[in-house]
Amino acid sequence: MARMAGRRALFAVPVLLLVTFGVFAVAAASPFDPVKAYAGTAGLTATQENLDQLRANLGVDQPLVPRWWHWVTSAATGDLGDSSVMRQPVADVIAERLGWSTLLAATAFTVAVLLGTALGVLAARRPGGWLDRITSSAAYTLEAAPAFWLGLLAIWFFALKLGALPAGGLTDTGSDTVSPDQVARHLVLPALVLGVSQLPWFFLYVRQGVADALEEDAVRGARARGLAEPTVLLGHALRSGMLPMLTLIGSRVPELITGALLVETVFSWPGIAAATVQAAVSVDFPLLAALTVLATAAVLLGNLLSDLLYGLADPRVGFDG
Repeated sequence: MARMAGRRALFAVPVLLLVTFGVFAVAAASPFDPVKAYAGTAGLTATQENLDQLRANLGVDQPLVPRWWHWVTSAATGDLGDSSVMRQPVADVIAERLGWSTLLAATAFTVAVLLGTALGVLAARRPGGWLDRITSSAAYTLEAAPAFWLGLLAIWFFALKLGALPAGGLTDTGSDTVSPDQVARHLVLPALVLGVSQLPWFFLYVRQGVADALEEDAVRGARARGLAEPTVLLGHALRSGMLPMLTLIGSRVPELITGALLVETVFSWPGIAAATVQAAVSVDFPLLAALTVLATAAVLLGNLLSDLLYGLADPRVGFDG
C-alpha cells in the first residue's frame, strides 16, 4: 500500500506542474487584461505610466515561463501569492472557503453513496420488478438533468412553494452569527441536490453488480445452505457487487467538483465557486493556479482512494502489483 501511494505521489508532481503551466498559458492567451480588472473604473482615467507600474506590481509584465516558474518556486515554500481580485493572500482566500466546499461535497457524496447503494441492492433483488423499473427510469432521467436545473427546481418547490427550507446562503437573513443549526438547515437543499445529481451512477453500478453477483455459484450456494435473505444480499452479493462501484469513486471526483461549483452558485453557498469564477474572469494567475492544483490533487486522491478501497475489498488484488 505504501509503495503504491509513493508511486502515485511521484507521478502527481509532473502532473501538477503541467496543469499549472497550462493554467498560466491559457490565462496569458486570454483577451482579458488583469490590470484593467484590478484597477476597475480607476483604470479608465489612469495614465499609461501608472498602468505599467501596476502591471509590474502584479507581476504580469514578465514572460510566461518566468512568471510560472516564480509562482511554482514560491508555492513550494508555502507562498501562493496574492489574489488581485480578492485583494488578499491566495492562501487566505482558499482557507476561508475550502471548509464550506468540503462540507458540501462530503455530505453530498455520502448521500449519493448510501442512497445509491441501498436503492441498487433493492432493485437488484428483483430485476424487472416494479421497484427496479421505477428506480432505473428515475436514474436515467437524473443522468440527463443538469445540477443547476435540479437546484432551481428544489428552490422553487421546497423554499418558495412549501417554505420548508431556506433558498440559499449559509445563515438566516439578518443573522450576525454562524450557528450549527442554521448551517445544517441551509446545507440540506444544496447537499441533497448535489447528492441526487451524483446518485444515478452509484445506483446503476451497484444494481448491475449485485444482480450479477446473485447469479454466482457462491451466492446460490449460500441460499442453498438456508442463509437468510438479508445475509445473502448484504454479506455475499453486496460485497462482490460493490467492487465495480469502488472504481467509480475516483472517476466521479471531477464531476463532483464541477457539480459543487454549480450548486454553490445556485444556492449562494460560500465555497470556492465564487472565487473560481472571479479568478477566471479577472485572469487572477495565482488564484487560478492554486484552485486548479487543488482540483487536480482532489482527482488524484480520488483515484488513489478507489484503488485502496478495491484492494481492501478484494484481497486478490495486490497493492504493489
